[in-house]
Amino acid sequence: MAEVEAVQLKEEGNRHFHLQDYKAATKSYSQALKLTKDKALLATLYRNRAACGLKTESYVQAASDASRAIDINSSDIKALYRRCQALEHLGKLDQAFKDVQRCATLEPRNQNFQETLRRLNTSIQEKLRVQFSTDSRVQKMFEILLDENSEADKREKAANNLIVLGREEAGAEKIFQNNGVALLLQLLDTKKPELVLAAVRTLSGMCSGHQARATVILHAVQIDRICSLMAVENEEMSLAVCNLLQAIIDSLSGEDKWEHRGKEEALVLDTKKDLKQITSHLLDMLVSKKVSGQGRDQALNLLNKNVPRKDLAIHDNSRTIYVVDNGLRKILKVVGQVPDLPSCLPLTDNTRMLASILINKLYDDLRCDPERDHFRKICEEYITGKFDPQDMDKNLNAIQTVSGILQGPFDLGNQLLGLKGVMEMMVALCGSERETDQLVAVEALIHASTKLSRATFIITNGVSLLKQIYKTTKNEKIKIRTLVTSDKTILYSVATTLVNCTNSYDVKEVIPELVQLAKFSKQHVPEEHPKDKKDFIDMRVKRLLKAGVISALACMMKADSAILTDQTKELLARVFLALCDNPKDRGTIVAQGGGKALIPLALEGTDVGKVKAAHALAKIAAVSNPDIAFPGERVYEVVRPLVRLLDTQRDGLQNYEALLGLTNLSGRSDKLRQKIFKERALPDIENYMFENHDQLRQAATECMCNMVLHKEVQERFLADGNDRLKLVVLLCGEDDDKVQNAAAGALAMLTAAHKKLCLKMTQVTTQWLEILQRLCLHDQLSVQHRGLVIAYNLLAADAELARKLVESELLEILTVVGKQEPDEKKAEVVQTARECLIKCMDYGFIKPVS
Repeated sequence: MAEVEAVQLKEEGNRHFHLQDYKAATKSYSQALKLTKDKALLATLYRNRAACGLKTESYVQAASDASRAIDINSSDIKALYRRCQALEHLGKLDQAFKDVQRCATLEPRNQNFQETLRRLNTSIQEKLRVQFSTDSRVQKMFEILLDENSEADKREKAANNLIVLGREEAGAEKIFQNNGVALLLQLLDTKKPELVLAAVRTLSGMCSGHQARATVILHAVQIDRICSLMAVENEEMSLAVCNLLQAIIDSLSGEDKWEHRGKEEALVLDTKKDLKQITSHLLDMLVSKKVSGQGRDQALNLLNKNVPRKDLAIHDNSRTIYVVDNGLRKILKVVGQVPDLPSCLPLTDNTRMLASILINKLYDDLRCDPERDHFRKICEEYITGKFDPQDMDKNLNAIQTVSGILQGPFDLGNQLLGLKGVMEMMVALCGSERETDQLVAVEALIHASTKLSRATFIITNGVSLLKQIYKTTKNEKIKIRTLVTSDKTILYSVATTLVNCTNSYDVKEVIPELVQLAKFSKQHVPEEHPKDKKDFIDMRVKRLLKAGVISALACMMKADSAILTDQTKELLARVFLALCDNPKDRGTIVAQGGGKALIPLALEGTDVGKVKAAHALAKIAAVSNPDIAFPGERVYEVVRPLVRLLDTQRDGLQNYEALLGLTNLSGRSDKLRQKIFKERALPDIENYMFENHDQLRQAATECMCNMVLHKEVQERFLADGNDRLKLVVLLCGEDDDKVQNAAAGALAMLTAAHKKLCLKMTQVTTQWLEILQRLCLHDQLSVQHRGLVIAYNLLAADAELARKLVESELLEILTVVGKQEPDEKKAEVVQTARECLIKCMDYGFIKPVS
């Protein structure tokens, strides 16, 4: 009975196969294999399942099934040919050649076998030629770079070519196999910035997506050396080394998301020790005087990105626990640095803020109260250990540390304020004659006075001192801080003053005809004050920012609701919007905690205030790194205010900057894209893609380009009865390069994700082929590359569609582009064109020319 059922399942599988339901066919063949022991039937079932594997592009499974059929019958010509096809797709050309050679021997008159034999022979010869050519090119590049007498332009070209080669898997492997790591170490030894930079960037490319190579490179270069290179003053060098370390960490932790092939799959490496060593060295960098401000920032960025869990659903937070135990005191030392003291470490404007963000992320990553208590005890011991009646600088560091923690995990900061002597020390420092002491103390008091109980303590014990400082100091930073701290009940007055300083009140439009009429009737016509002109306003905004107004505003936002009324919130929102006007100032605003302070303003208060705050948020979100501007879970709270700005009742500038902000956010993670989708932003984004206004249409298309990565958005495009795909295709034919680039990016991702969309693209408009050809010939390389990716997706989707493309002028375009000599700029374009041509060869539509 089992044998009969096996035969029936085989027939059922054959029917599914003819209906192109390959998954169902595979299932039927697999069930049949469990029921039979008949060797002939087993061979047939394995052979048939191999055919399904080829159709579903499961080439490893197809090769395995075909091999089992061959084990039963070594002359099974169908199984041999199917294994040949699978091996060819897996890049094992020599083994594929042996299989088809056997097929041709068994059936010498079969033209298909003969053609495959010729094609594989040509491919193998070409591969050997390229391999030999690559080997010699690598050697030549190093010879030029290591020869001190080489011409400068030759050296530069060789360095760029080496970097490009290192980014390609085949090129990276060639460099690695040809003693490349040792030669790159020689380049590092030259200590010439341009050669060291080239070596670092090449190593970075070689590490990407390859755990074994990354491990070897880490041990060869050594983490000490990598960190010392990152510690230099040169910003470009520091960033390049940071990218190298990130590539190593991604490969070692398995977060690079690359597909590993060949020997890499067979290696099982224990990378925990190496990752721990990297973390340890980064923590050491934080407190080293030899490390530049840039290097310290990059170390903090790497720790921020790689230590806390990316998803709190993951149970393991061992990396955070390790950093808390071994590095929290070092992070606290950075937070507590006072720039004006001689003992201060080299810092940038962002260093302390990055350290506060790291403390916040580590604290948020703790899973239970015992872990949080341990974290708090370390902070308490560190701060109380700094108090010293004989050393004012140590006291200053302690108060600066508390101030930094208050800008991170606020509840922890509030607990630390309750430590004996902390608030008293803040007030006492206000009485110091040193401006540095006053500035640190007043800054700390601002952050401490957000609760009414703390504010009462300050009013009782410190107001007279603050007033005295305000009268005597010439330092504007101190003046503005003492003004805000002295009395929380004057928030509305302070906010009104700042609105007037920034001219952020509503100005009624002046109608010239009415002005003339008023003059004619001898009525008083108010004239603009000379100091209300834009130049003067910009100057006042600059002075306010320089004086630290953002810290003051952030402090005002933390006040109790009884003090901070909705009207005051609206005024603060107006001030923030005015301060955010210049893109160059937005980094300063983020560094001083402005992004975090704006979120509650955009969610609560008057309607006008919420719109103003949302607009300010949009300006920041458009140009800032969201991880720094809105750390932790706060970034998800930014989405709703931005989506509300897409309302057609808002003005064009608000719509435009909201789209820019959403574009930046949607490019960060799929979780953010999901949040944007759930806030029902998609219809509004689509609406602006129809806009006549060029900038709005461009911004909406760029936003959609990021959003199509989300599965639920793709499903909208797959659904019948809508013109979404048609709109994207037509936008690819626009004259505006930026719109074209964004639309082509969206179309490339959609066609890569779903074969159905490849076929649908050809049906939505008769102009699709002409538009595709224009993209593939575009002057801008980014647009051209996206066009070629679309072409490849269409070729890979369906044989008949591929035939149609080959019969058009597209084949000539691909041939011309593919024959170009790739340089650093054109490498991706030429490589994609060549992949398109290889796909055409796979179908047998074109043949290689010797």
